Amino acid sequence: MTQSNEAPWFADLAGDIRVSFEFFPPKTEKMEEQLWSAIGTLTPLAPQFVSVTYGAGGSTRERTHNTVARIARETPLAAAAHLTCVAASKDEIAAVADAYWEAGVRHIVALRGDPPQAGERFQPHPQGYQGAADLVQGLAKRHPFEISVAAYPEIHPEAASAQSDIDNLKRKLDAGATRAITQFFFEPDCFFRFRDTAAAAGIDAEIIPGIMPVSNFAAVQRMSAMCNTSVPNWMGRLFDGLDDHPAARQLVSATLAAELCRKLYAGGVRDLHFYTLNRAELSYAICHMLGLRPKAQAEVAA
Repeated sequence: MTQSNEAPWFADLAGDIRVSFEFFPPKTEKMEEQLWSAIGTLTPLAPQFVSVTYGAGGSTRERTHNTVARIARETPLAAAAHLTCVAASKDEIAAVADAYWEAGVRHIVALRGDPPQAGERFQPHPQGYQGAADLVQGLAKRHPFEISVAAYPEIHPEAASAQSDIDNLKRKLDAGATRAITQFFFEPDCFFRFRDTAAAAGIDAEIIPGIMPVSNFAAVQRMSAMCNTSVPNWMGRLFDGLDDHPAARQLVSATLAAELCRKLYAGGVRDLHFYTLNRAELSYAICHMLGLRPKAQAEVAA
C-alpha cells in the first residue's frame, strides 16, 4: 500500500481571505435570539462588515434600522444597512440616511429594491429615485458613506439584456459606489465569466462574490427562481433523500459551499460575502476550512 504525502485540498491555506456576512432583521423574540447568537459566533472572525437586509417595499425599515444601530452600538463590527428606493420619496430616504449616519453607520448597501407584491414591476415613487444608480448618487451627496451595490452574474430578471445589466452596474459604480456584491451562484465559472465581462466593460471596482450555503434545498430553489440563479442538476441529486436528515444535509451543504469558495480562491478571489440566513454554523465552518481563525486565537498562537 503506497502512502501519499499530498495535503488535503484545504490544508495550509494562508488564511488571507476577507469575509463579510449578511443578516436579516428578526420578526420574533426567538428569531432575535438566533440572530444575536449568529453574530456572536461570527464576530471573532473579524469580518470586513456585516449587512442587514431591507424588506420588499421597505417593509422592514424600522426593524432593519434597530438591528443595524444595535450592531453599531454593541459590537466591534462595521455595520452596513441595506436601503432601497421602493415606495419612498427622496426626502424619506434622506431622513433614513441621516438617522443611520447619526447612529454611527457609515456603510450603505444601496439597492433599487423589490416591489411590495411579488410579481409586480418596479415603479419609481413620484418624488423618489428612478433606480439604484440614482439612489447611490443621492446618498453620496448626503453623507460620505461607503456604498455597496448589487451585481448579477446571471443577469437581473428584469434586465433587457446582459449588456444592459452590465451598463447599469457601471452606472451605479460611476455614481459613487465603492464595490459590488453579487447575487449568489453555485458554479465558479459563472463568477469568473462575469468578472471578465465587467473588466472588459471598463469596470475596475471590486466585485465580491455572494455565497449562499444551502441549508434548505427547496427554499433555495424558490429563491433562485426569483432572482434568475441557475441551480445545477447535480445539486438536486446530492440533496435528494436528505429531507429527514438535517445533520447530513448540513454536512453536504458545507462541503459544496466550501468547494465553491476554494475554487474561487484558486481563481484569485480573496473577498467573500456570505448570505447567512441568520445561522452561523455553515459560514463559520467554511471560513475555518479557508484558513480563517478567530482573531484572539490567532494572536495567541502567534
